[in-house]
Amino acid sequence: MWPKNKLAKNILKTVSILLLITGILFGLFIWRIIVPSPKIESSKTTESYKRIKAGPDHYVVENCWLKKNKYGIWEMYLEGSPYERGLIYGILSKELMEKQEVHFIGQIKEMIPNAMFLQVLKGFVGWFNRDIYKYIPEENQQEIYGISQSFSDKFNYIAPKYYRILNYHAAHDIGHALTDLNMVGCTSFAVNHGFSEDSTLLIARNFDFYMGDEFAEDKLIVFMKPDKGYKFASYAWAGLTGVVSGMNEKGITVTLNASKSDIPYAAKEPISLLAREILQYAGTIQEAEEIARKRETFVSESLLIGSAADDKAVIIEKSPQKMDVYQSGKDYLVCANHYQGNSFIRDSVNIHNIRDTDSKSRFDRMNQLLERTYPVDIKDAAEILRDKKGVNDKFLGYGNSSSLNQLIAHHGILFKPEKKEMWISTPPFQLGEFICYNLDNVFSGKRKFAAVDSLTIPKDSFLETADYRKFEDFRKTKQKISRYVMLGIPFELSPAEEKKFINNNPESFLTYLFLGDYFRKNKDNKKAIAYYEQSLKHKVASLNEVKAIKDRIEDCRKE
Repeated sequence: MWPKNKLAKNILKTVSILLLITGILFGLFIWRIIVPSPKIESSKTTESYKRIKAGPDHYVVENCWLKKNKYGIWEMYLEGSPYERGLIYGILSKELMEKQEVHFIGQIKEMIPNAMFLQVLKGFVGWFNRDIYKYIPEENQQEIYGISQSFSDKFNYIAPKYYRILNYHAAHDIGHALTDLNMVGCTSFAVNHGFSEDSTLLIARNFDFYMGDEFAEDKLIVFMKPDKGYKFASYAWAGLTGVVSGMNEKGITVTLNASKSDIPYAAKEPISLLAREILQYAGTIQEAEEIARKRETFVSESLLIGSAADDKAVIIEKSPQKMDVYQSGKDYLVCANHYQGNSFIRDSVNIHNIRDTDSKSRFDRMNQLLERTYPVDIKDAAEILRDKKGVNDKFLGYGNSSSLNQLIAHHGILFKPEKKEMWISTPPFQLGEFICYNLDNVFSGKRKFAAVDSLTIPKDSFLETADYRKFEDFRKTKQKISRYVMLGIPFELSPAEEKKFINNNPESFLTYLFLGDYFRKNKDNKKAIAYYEQSLKHKVASLNEVKAIKDRIEDCRKE
């Protein structure tokens, strides 16, 4: 019943109208962010296929298969039309995809522990990506839709399956465009002619994308024989149909390096799907350029493209506003996380990126090692990717993001395009063996193939040292401190453990930074300041981080 008091009536009426308007706006919001399913002509469903277990960690669906090799890397072979190969991809790898999603969601909750803010973020991502499907080629939509049919029901409360996987493809872009979370800090290079031991093109890269140890557990290399375009191989994780590192049968290689972006206002094509299109449809650098120019992306990215046909490598530097193609004019080419082309060299965002981040340090160190090492062979290339020192061989402690090997890499990868050979790293990071696949052999028509054992690059000797064991212990404690500071998960550091933490990585600024954070959380600001000041006495990775540490000191003094 309505109240008799006139004022109360008016208040209730106003509230009712506001609730009605809010409900309508919310309904419009939900309607606006619904992503339509792609047009599918096939009548196939997941029930149309039967997955056969051919052995331990080995599954087969028709001519396609998934198995784990002796190094713990999952290998997948796929063929067919977009939607149907997507269905098979999902059926083969449904458990792997569920694990990846569990770890991904868990890491997001760890980085953003506030439940209300997570809901706000969910709404923002939904609105931001509302038109993403308009920028994704129909072929990719169909393949992704097929895969989504095997996604887990566990996370349907977040969004429908197809909508979730589309958003996951944009997660890399949103992460580095909006938050600078330091999840992406890759470095790559190419050598040729006089700088290459056999005078042929050699390309190497570290993919320093970190979403937690669990996320990196199950790495997947996919060997794809699509019904259209070129056959190719791509190394990443289950559920990603885009490419971060890969090579096709024509000897085109693609690797991604994030650059500094302005804040975007709407989603375009995820950069990994652009890289996938280049790998599937480009046989030359010119064809790669043409594909890149016609696609709109919403982040700034460098794509290092190698080409057997052109006998060279270039960097396609792409931002939402413009694009350049950079060539070094030398027998080597280095790519970090800033731009080098004329179109960007005077860009204020790029200038600040070079000045304020760790990109320039890694760029300089890579140049230094190449000029010292040439001519570079495949083992030299792996050693360069594993380098843990700074410019002029300065030891920075372990885990410093201004070194090439930050000890967080999802993978390292090496290419010899002319020979169609690619080496992928095995865990941990890029320290395990690099195993080699020959794409001519992979796509020869034989159903069985494997890594070429005779071309395996041995694991890094660092793995057998006391320093590595100390670093692993340091990492575990660092993660506990981080969870305590960010999530409030109880953790108490005894004086003995505090001393051990320092002794495990004494030259790293991170050691003292994390101890400062720990004691600040404990309201011991005097001790926190002492550790922050100690951190600044070591080589801090970037000016941005120096400023952040100084800000912490000021906050402690105010408190």
